[in-house]
Amino acid sequence: MASRRDFLRNAAVGLAAMQAGGAFSSLGDLVPSSPPAPTSPPSPSTPPSPSEPTIPGSDDTGQILIDYAAGVPSAASIKRAGYRGVIRYMSEPRASWMIGKPMRASEVADMKSQGLAIVSCYQFGKDVTSDWRAGYNGGIRHAAIGERLHREAGGPSNAVIYAAIDSNPSSSELELVAGYIRGWQDTIGAARTGVYANYPTIDFLRGRGLGRYFWMHNWGSGGRVHPAAHIHQFEIDRLSVDGVGIDRNRILKAGYGQW
Repeated sequence: MASRRDFLRNAAVGLAAMQAGGAFSSLGDLVPSSPPAPTSPPSPSTPPSPSEPTIPGSDDTGQILIDYAAGVPSAASIKRAGYRGVIRYMSEPRASWMIGKPMRASEVADMKSQGLAIVSCYQFGKDVTSDWRAGYNGGIRHAAIGERLHREAGGPSNAVIYAAIDSNPSSSELELVAGYIRGWQDTIGAARTGVYANYPTIDFLRGRGLGRYFWMHNWGSGGRVHPAAHIHQFEIDRLSVDGVGIDRNRILKAGYGQW
């Protein structure tokens, strides 16, 4: 079976379909832009309860986050390139080239010094070793690891962590995926559970009441962007920052699990 990255590197037709479906109005939509200047000061709001994720007050919709694993670009370079922030792994490296895993406290401090948003994600396995194949018990085990690494990096105790379904599961495999996400919810709580997945998987999980936040990838999504997605990964391995290869992700909703 072709990998997700092979699939996306040859997805020119898929990109055209996404443009037709309204995901992008032009190629200019792929270029990071500076956030619009606020027209009025933010209104006071009630602080989130401890059970709910911490959501900064600004609306970042339309801006771009990057994710990476092969190194750690500087926050200054990320900001200079026009990106709003990063999606970072709270998981150990699977391969020796993944020197950017996991996120460390020093990187968090660098990002925060530049005012960049951070989103936490857990992924260790891939393909035949995909994390979700471990089912419910795997979800409990991985959630505990992800939570520990997230907290060691300085992540808030009520922040969202996305669990990665970096696959195109068959209909017969979706029950295993559901069990895996249920394990996450039973460990860190439903309010904090995010899912990285394709369109059909997001649809299935939402029908089961599983997952609160969704980061969508294109593999198996048929050129569609799910209306429930908070973040959309639209580009893989085309650009770099400080020599580190990056993926690009568009923010679709004001609250997307950022901290």
